[in-house]
Amino acid sequence: MNTVLEVKNVSKMYGRVDAVNSLSLDLAEHTIYGLLGRNGAGKTTLLHMIAGGIFPDSGEITVHGKRLNKGDVPTQCCYVRENNHYPKNARVRDVLQMAAVFYPNWDAKLASQLLGIFKLNPRKKMRQLSRGMESMVGNMIGLASRAPLTIFDEPVLGLDVLMRERFYRALIEDYAEYPRTILLSTHLIDEIATVVEKVFIIESGSLLMEEDVEHIREYAHLVSGLNSALDEFVAGKKVLHREGYGNAGMAIVYHGITESERSQAEQHGLMIEGVPLQKFFAYLIEEGQTHE
Repeated sequence: MNTVLEVKNVSKMYGRVDAVNSLSLDLAEHTIYGLLGRNGAGKTTLLHMIAGGIFPDSGEITVHGKRLNKGDVPTQCCYVRENNHYPKNARVRDVLQMAAVFYPNWDAKLASQLLGIFKLNPRKKMRQLSRGMESMVGNMIGLASRAPLTIFDEPVLGLDVLMRERFYRALIEDYAEYPRTILLSTHLIDEIATVVEKVFIIESGSLLMEEDVEHIREYAHLVSGLNSALDEFVAGKKVLHREGYGNAGMAIVYHGITESERSQAEQHGLMIEGVPLQKFFAYLIEEGQTHE
């Protein structure tokens, strides 16, 4: 598949703080990605560099085969920021009309449909909207832009469960009909697990993991039982977290487990379960911190 975005050894410092530290990643065409990390992990700084808002101290960013130089804004890219600064006295329909000018693939029909799906009054002024509804205006622009590279930074902030589900459903349905490269930046891995195909997990500006979501589901396990059996089972495996209580304990293991291993573990009284992705995300970051 063709590469849409290439980030190569990119770093950015603010004073003495490494916001992004020698980070590399590639995005292929027609794929939905997740960029995961806690608040302050460096996600937004990275996205600002990709979108041309700030320039890296070192490294290279290439979008659609063109290397970004200082002052360049990538073409065929829509970046929906976490905090958008729309004119407060502009009406929702005015903001959408302004956005349409910047995106050659803009779909006015889809934008109109999304107004109904998200229950947005096009005549309302931006200053009258809640934080969640303001976020949804940005999400509408991201979807209706149909940009070959579309980036959403924390797209569901301020939205209730119903509106979050509507956004993800609208994204998946439109992507199925009009595939493009989409990057969703968030700290809510469980919510996007059914949407994204691959995730990049970052902490302290560095890449901790780059992996397919299905691979994580297959390899992440919670194993519990007597410590003697648990010690033998986890030997040679990647353990993200371990805790004990008396002569028993549990471990979060990131490793493939064969049917033979599973059968032997159960014979020794061990229980093996899947790990909710949000817990896996938390344990992975904790494990990454302890090795810094």
